[in-house]
Amino acid sequence: MKNKWDERYSNEEYIYGTEPNGFYSDELKNLNPGKILFLGEGEGRNAVHAAKMGWRVDAVDSSSVGRNKALKLAEQNNVSINYIVADLKEYSFQKNMYDAVVLIFLHLPEELREIVHSSVVNTLKPGGALIMEAFEKEQIKYNSGGPKNIDLLYSLEDIYNDFHELDITTFNKETLHIFEGPHHRGESVVVRFVGTKM
Repeated sequence: MKNKWDERYSNEEYIYGTEPNGFYSDELKNLNPGKILFLGEGEGRNAVHAAKMGWRVDAVDSSSVGRNKALKLAEQNNVSINYIVADLKEYSFQKNMYDAVVLIFLHLPEELREIVHSSVVNTLKPGGALIMEAFEKEQIKYNSGGPKNIDLLYSLEDIYNDFHELDITTFNKETLHIFEGPHHRGESVVVRFVGTKM
């Protein structure tokens, strides 16, 4: 079966734009550059932004088409990123590896979500930060982006259960207007989370 994300990314345009997610880019300014991991990175807008800020970037996504576009974007910005094509069901996380992990609109089925989120905590170094933005379950009422299956949307309880062992500095449910390319546009309900590994 062809990867649905390969199909979605097959047009020349960047479907979520080439500018970084605003919440993530604001939070990244608070951190000293080090080694950073992006999961479900798609076409590379957030990874390339981190590389421009001096971070050493690893990115993972199941789409080889997304990877090709991300590497093209990196080249246009005179930076390099290490982009791995892998299914998160099979990806091997290394312990205490990263100074930061970024999850931007990465929506996974519950069982896989719990495994991946646990692996995210393990792969952070002590003092490492998680930056996350995702659609909350109320997003099902909006047509501004995100999964149309409520089981793939997240509640505050989901995120707290997965990341409560981190030192939480930001944890909000917000209704806001997003503008990130043609596929993320309009009023949306999101969860925003920042936490540090003790």
